[in-house]
Amino acid sequence: MTPKTIIEPFKIKVVEPIRFTTRDEREKLLKDAGYNPFMLRADDVLIDLLTDSGTSAMSAKQWAGIMEGDESYAGSKSFYRFEAAVNKITHMKHIIPTHQGRAAEKILFSIVGGPGKYFPNNTHFDTTRANIEFTRAEANDLLVEIGKHPEKRADFKGNMDVEKLEAFIKEKGAENIPLCMLTVTNNSGGGQPVSMQNIREVKEVCNKYNIPLFLDACRFAENAYFIKMREPGYKDKSVLEIAQEMFSYADGATMSAKKDALVNIGGFLAMNDEELAMKCRNLLIVTEGFPTYGGLAGRDLEAVAQGLEEVVDEHYLQYRIRSVEYLGNKLVDAGVPIIEPPGGHAIYIDAKRFLPDIPPEQYPGQSIVCELYLEGGVRGVEIGSVMFGKYDENGKLIPAMMELVRLAIPRRVYTQSHVDYLVEVIIEVFKNRDKLKGYKITYEAPMLRHFTARFEPVN
Repeated sequence: MTPKTIIEPFKIKVVEPIRFTTRDEREKLLKDAGYNPFMLRADDVLIDLLTDSGTSAMSAKQWAGIMEGDESYAGSKSFYRFEAAVNKITHMKHIIPTHQGRAAEKILFSIVGGPGKYFPNNTHFDTTRANIEFTRAEANDLLVEIGKHPEKRADFKGNMDVEKLEAFIKEKGAENIPLCMLTVTNNSGGGQPVSMQNIREVKEVCNKYNIPLFLDACRFAENAYFIKMREPGYKDKSVLEIAQEMFSYADGATMSAKKDALVNIGGFLAMNDEELAMKCRNLLIVTEGFPTYGGLAGRDLEAVAQGLEEVVDEHYLQYRIRSVEYLGNKLVDAGVPIIEPPGGHAIYIDAKRFLPDIPPEQYPGQSIVCELYLEGGVRGVEIGSVMFGKYDENGKLIPAMMELVRLAIPRRVYTQSHVDYLVEVIIEVFKNRDKLKGYKITYEAPMLRHFTARFEPVN
């Protein structure tokens, strides 16, 4: 018998109660939070899809590993287990632990960035872009054209446009491009995968101009599974083998272990360049800690090492990808506009098509995010002109390429019943979309404004 129902490949051992709220309560809570779900207390959220970062449920073996954590300041045995686990996947020479992905980005771009430098990517995510721009360098997105059209389906909408990459290098000068980056899967582009062929072709262009290629590898296992499912020549290869090939084309990588390493904290910076690694370790000591703990406790290193083993299990990845696909298909069947096909870690509602009458300067994605919370206690995040919009010299908004709402699914946390409830909430909001209003920003920080901005409805 080949079962048709894909079940969770785990048993639930510990549960956490959810607090139920009324709509009247949520209206007050959201207003007090400045209509920014980031500012809500987690206790006031029913289904929390703000992020899949650090929100995973850890396994029994990960918790057992935590008990074995070696908290020695230097040379802890937990570091060597961590290093071996990362090296098994990446085969890179220098493995540097950090407390999370943005710490790895901060160290890397503090060293290689600066005014007059350019960093091409398929699509930078928020912290990557912020860490680049903090050095006064430029972060440039070179997504393939199909990736800019949410309604169109393609297997690898996260790819980089290779022709644009080469033209970009010729325009800016290879000497001004310290490295090129590929984000796998492409988070800002809808959690869409990058093909092995694209990784290979980007590497060929980088080699031609002697530019190192780095992977933003937060969701490398999900990307590898998509390659196995969709790319010719890979269906008989294991996810681990595919991941190893992905990293074989890279000269370095940053990773937030809070995603595909299934942990609540942790990350790493990996590379083959010995001189760059030495500079990174020196900065790590100043900002994070000794190179064998990098801002992490030994128990955290143990949990990451175990998580990296578990994440390449194909039963887990089948369940993970299919769960998101299930949610996406239910929404598409109901007419809700999303980025198609569903990505690996999240569903992305297309706010432009959902609310075509609300202009970018009134942040349609923020309107949907607020209404999802009011309707059902669901917390998502806007990925559009709040997160990525900029201002021209006259203070006029330069909108983001797409106006999206991301519903990121924590790993091993919610069941199908939670997902079915989520579907009901989204469809109800969609049915009443004509009642939604735009929002205006009343406070914003100079960088990463979406975390702390405050809003009010536009009358």
